[in-house]
Amino acid sequence: MMERFPIAIITGASRGIGKSISIGLAKEGYKTILISRSEGKLRQVKKEIDDILGNRNELSPEVLPVDITDFESSKKIIKQVIDKYKQIDVLVNNAGIWAKGSLETTEEKLSEVMNTNLIAPFSILKEVVPVMKEQKSGCIFNIASRAGKYGFPGSGTYVSSKFALIGLSESLYRELSEYNIKVTSISPSWVNTDMADEAGSVIAKEEMIQPEDITETIRYLLKLSPSTYIKDVTIECQLRIK
Repeated sequence: MMERFPIAIITGASRGIGKSISIGLAKEGYKTILISRSEGKLRQVKKEIDDILGNRNELSPEVLPVDITDFESSKKIIKQVIDKYKQIDVLVNNAGIWAKGSLETTEEKLSEVMNTNLIAPFSILKEVVPVMKEQKSGCIFNIASRAGKYGFPGSGTYVSSKFALIGLSESLYRELSEYNIKVTSISPSWVNTDMADEAGSVIAKEEMIQPEDITETIRYLLKLSPSTYIKDVTIECQLRIK
């Protein structure tokens, strides 16, 4: 009989927060399913995890390169995972992109941001939630942003996508609790990642939230009792705002 182990899907797993979460969950004994556009970077993450796990080959990550905004291909991959393992214990919707601007943003750019930051997670949730409902368990983490709670000037495009993701997450939090499915949005401010550089952060890297802090937050949430539900976690760094 095949040994059963918890299955965790992580999108945007090739770098930054997603990479850190993938490593952290693998250390916790999860079979990690790594999703990102970059197969090369995903394989580097897989090697790092394999080196950490040593001879625990049964937990060696699966690498599934796909553009999550190619909704049909993304759904096909998720269905393959479900068909193979018959269970999904954790879903981390982490993949996202940054874009500056508000009304000066083109409709095409706004659509690209919404497709990545909202509709792609929505599409994956449509595949994963029925499985979690059937097994009457599961944890979903939607990696949002403090920008999903506070409208920063010059950032309306990105902000609106994260506000929307938090809204979807909160609705599911209320809808899915009766199935013992926990849904939490995690909303960090500046995190020491490439995206922070793209967004023009002027905060020193050592003063930012570190990707490992997000990982530790998820590991903590997964250890809470079955009766404890956390709707949203907001994580701040030491911002010096005048």
